[in-house]
Amino acid sequence: MKSQEDGVDEAEHRTALLARVRTAIRSSGLAQRDVARHIGLDETKLSKALRGTRRFQPDELTQLARAAGVTVNWLLSGTDADAVMSAVPAATILPTRHFEDRGHALKRRNIVEKAWWLFAARGYASVRIADIAAASGMTDSTVHYYFRTKREIFAEALRYSVKLAFDRQIAELHLFPDPVDRLKRLAFLQLPAGERGHAEMSIWLQTWAEAAVDPAWQEGHEQSYRRWSQTVHDIIVDGQNRGCFTLVDADDLTMQLTAVIDGLNIKVLTGMLTPDQMYAQIEKFIDRTIVTPNS
Repeated sequence: MKSQEDGVDEAEHRTALLARVRTAIRSSGLAQRDVARHIGLDETKLSKALRGTRRFQPDELTQLARAAGVTVNWLLSGTDADAVMSAVPAATILPTRHFEDRGHALKRRNIVEKAWWLFAARGYASVRIADIAAASGMTDSTVHYYFRTKREIFAEALRYSVKLAFDRQIAELHLFPDPVDRLKRLAFLQLPAGERGHAEMSIWLQTWAEAAVDPAWQEGHEQSYRRWSQTVHDIIVDGQNRGCFTLVDADDLTMQLTAVIDGLNIKVLTGMLTPDQMYAQIEKFIDRTIVTPNS
């Protein structure tokens, strides 16, 4: 039974969440109707959520954070220095923060998001600054005002991908208290499914390719990948402590599972598997290799 104190804590949490959502919308440079459109939510429903008469769903928080340029973790807790159920990204692998007004921040986010889609669809080498400028509705010189080189934009696109993954995990993983369900949900959230999921994995694969031939890319890739790997590791350790997972070295299990997911992602992006087939293989691997019998 929920205690009165628990009810008070939940009410305070919701009040604080709504205050941060309003702050994020005000600071985004977007009108409330534009935020609703970005979320894919009827403006009336957004208004009700902001008044506290309906709850934001996890996917709505994820989309809201994307539109406003903040993280879901900040919306939920007011900080990016700590997180529950997901390893915290270092500040250097989240989108770079700049001291600028709303208009400049909105233009910068627009450049990164449009470039992210272009890089994902065409590949880094095939995208020109002129393409990014055209997609963003800006001139080449305006894009160069915010980013000196195309490589800087791609690096920011990778940080944007890290943020997208972190947002999904923060919004959803706490809904799965059982480590087995949580680990499988984490794997599900990494599937290159749908247009956005496919694009996100395309950015990652291009980053891997760059890191393989250019040492300058390796540090950023390693930091970004380490956050994802640490999230997997933390869930495995939690499952071992609860007796749900086999007591094989957690580092080894993390390496094996992430390697399986990475390899299957490549097969999906090259048309050898569907996302559903990929997830079925991951489930089998988790059940066969990580989960203890009868757990």
